[in-house]
Amino acid sequence: MSGGFDLDFDDVGRAIGDAVAQLCRDHCSEDQVKALTGEFPKALFGLLAELGVFGLCTPEGEGGPIELVAAAEALGHAVFPGPLAATVLATQLLSDGEREAVAAGEVVVSLGAPPLLPWAPYAQIFIEIDAGRAWLGRPTEAIEPVDTLGGEPWGRAMLARERDLGDARAALALHDTFLAAYLAAAGLRLVGDASEHARTRVQFGKAIGEFQAVALPLAECRIRLDAAQGLARAAAYQIEVGAASAREDAAAARLSAATAAVQTAYVGHQSFGAQGITLEGPVFHITRRIRQLASQPPGPEPARAALLAELGL
Repeated sequence: MSGGFDLDFDDVGRAIGDAVAQLCRDHCSEDQVKALTGEFPKALFGLLAELGVFGLCTPEGEGGPIELVAAAEALGHAVFPGPLAATVLATQLLSDGEREAVAAGEVVVSLGAPPLLPWAPYAQIFIEIDAGRAWLGRPTEAIEPVDTLGGEPWGRAMLARERDLGDARAALALHDTFLAAYLAAAGLRLVGDASEHARTRVQFGKAIGEFQAVALPLAECRIRLDAAQGLARAAAYQIEVGAASAREDAAAARLSAATAAVQTAYVGHQSFGAQGITLEGPVFHITRRIRQLASQPPGPEPARAALLAELGL
């Protein structure tokens, strides 16, 4: 980004986005994503770590929030699985050795609120966010696996807080910005797939995309997702320059992207009809991921609270 109103990526951002997109094309096909349902994508996470994505916003990394958003957009388009945003947040809160292990993909992070903990059956690091502070915890009992509608392996357990990780607001800003960029990109991918289906699917002698009841909802989704993507890129810029409003900008981006992406999931299902809600269908792996991430811990409540606080409410 060369200026405050230029939301295009510069050469570095485009190069990182292109590199992540190529990795996804080579190793993260639709069939691979579907096959990983209920599992931790260890091999994929290792490849992403080797590319340096998780370390972009760390002292060891070669990038910042803008480059991270470029990577997030490529990952969202591919519906890349795993605790991506949680991993990014953890790199902002942990000690040097812990951070380096997380950025290298050597340990798995569970970010949640007990008793339900995302990715807990595979995690070695557990982080809880409470009232704007972060805590490193450990399970006090054996983790009970929990299946989720989004296909992620969660676990049920209580955590004992072992270390105060401090004020989490800056880390949450980066987390929410990453999540917003990912969700907006996943939604745009779904709009593209649904639009192509509407262009080629013929009913009553014409393509269903010629019916306003199909075309207009898709157009509205595209407008909302484009706006959310712009908010995510703008939030990354605000974080990069250390703006006082960065936390609120990130919160607005997350809320906008989650709302737009969930709406797109519903419209996508309607556009594809019965194909849209079948496990083996062309888009269910996208919509289930969107709906899982839209309420992923820490949920939208901290983002709403940050915006209300800015308004004095």
